[in-house]
Amino acid sequence: MEVKIGVADSPREIVIVSEQTPDEVEALVTDALNGGNKGVLALVDEKGRKVLVQATKVTYVDIGPGTAGKVGFAAN
Repeated sequence: MEVKIGVADSPREIVIVSEQTPDEVEALVTDALNGGNKGVLALVDEKGRKVLVQATKVTYVDIGPGTAGKVGFAAN
């Protein structure tokens, strides 16, 4: 699933492909925006990397559908 995070004072958005469910991502975002986890939004991408964003800088979060099969000669 693709998650796009808009960050204040940044011209680009953060794009994460995550194995977390939309409900899990929504719960993490809501918790961070309400001051949980010390005001830090923490998401894990499909390769296991953790992405941390200060919740006060989050302008929007777009939780997209699952990613379709990849086409081409990409190696995992």
